[in-house]
Amino acid sequence: MARNDRLRRYREKRDLARSGEPSGGRRRSRPRFVIQQPDATTMHYDFRLEADGVLKSWAVPKGPSTDPREKRLAMPTEDHPLDYARFEGVIPEGEYGAGPVIVWDTGTYRNQTHRDGEAVSVERAVDDGHVSVWLDGCKLSGGYALTRIGKGERPRWLLVKEADERADARRKPVRTRPESVISGRTIEQVADEQGTR
Repeated sequence: MARNDRLRRYREKRDLARSGEPSGGRRRSRPRFVIQQPDATTMHYDFRLEADGVLKSWAVPKGPSTDPREKRLAMPTEDHPLDYARFEGVIPEGEYGAGPVIVWDTGTYRNQTHRDGEAVSVERAVDDGHVSVWLDGCKLSGGYALTRIGKGERPRWLLVKEADERADARRKPVRTRPESVISGRTIEQVADEQGTR
């Protein structure tokens, strides 16, 4: 499927000229991840991995954890364009996902998905229902796994921190580090600056 076709659902839900969200751009040389915090219908975190020319995306209601014992629900959403990784601002009322959005964390990642001793591409791993990555971000680092636990039109996934040297049950970055890694603003500050609160 061509990249533009993979972004069809993303574009159908939005008036990009009105919302200011990106429409799609060039592929980067190193795969990136981004975790955005939107305050749309409910506050949540969007975990996105660059793969096959788009950002594969999951909504994580409680946000990522650094504790391997915590399993976080992750609901797949539509693929987003690569340039969405730097989107921060306010999506206008009446548009899909209306409300403030910040870039909570971002960085590069390494695919660690293997099956039977062979490397598996992120694209195939997503289709197969299990992805293992090593994040090198501003707030998060180390291994994380996404595993599909349901079937159907909107299957549920789990996002889990892997038990490695970067795991720390005491850290609570969602609570203690609420600011954007791009602007330093919190979601509340972005909303207040745009007069949406």
